[in-house]
Amino acid sequence: MRYWHSVMKDIVDLKYPQQIAYLKEEHGFSQAHANALVMYSRGSKSSRRFDNLDGYLKNQDEIKSKTIRKIFKVIQSKYPKLELVIAWNQPMLKWESEYLFGASILKNHILIAPWNPKVLSAMKADLQGYKVNKKTVQVPIDWKVDEKLLHKMIRLNLQSLKK
Repeated sequence: MRYWHSVMKDIVDLKYPQQIAYLKEEHGFSQAHANALVMYSRGSKSSRRFDNLDGYLKNQDEIKSKTIRKIFKVIQSKYPKLELVIAWNQPMLKWESEYLFGASILKNHILIAPWNPKVLSAMKADLQGYKVNKKTVQVPIDWKVDEKLLHKMIRLNLQSLKK
């Protein structure tokens, strides 16, 4: 986050739409993530909606909630030192100051993200059968959580931090 705060300091004099456009064009942000960062950097108190995983899941249906809880439980049971936080109003796992993994519930699917495009590239064969986007992997809302896949994502991500 320190990096993104410095980026925002560099563009502090731009108007809101220009800041959004800059983050999208220069850094590949989605509209939602660009908006969250811009609003946060401008001091918005309303940009933070959830304090914890329970708050995030409060208004979700049972199937989506169960899948998300299982995803994070599977990862944290093998990697208990990862911290579950809410960032950009989404559940994320951090190792020290680095984000390693995140998940997002959408209407018809769940997105999981290893926060490292090299991980997605390295796992290309493992991800056959999934819809892989630029930075995320789409899984069904009732996904039978693939423990090996998630563990490999985290392991590769941790290895990249140690290099």
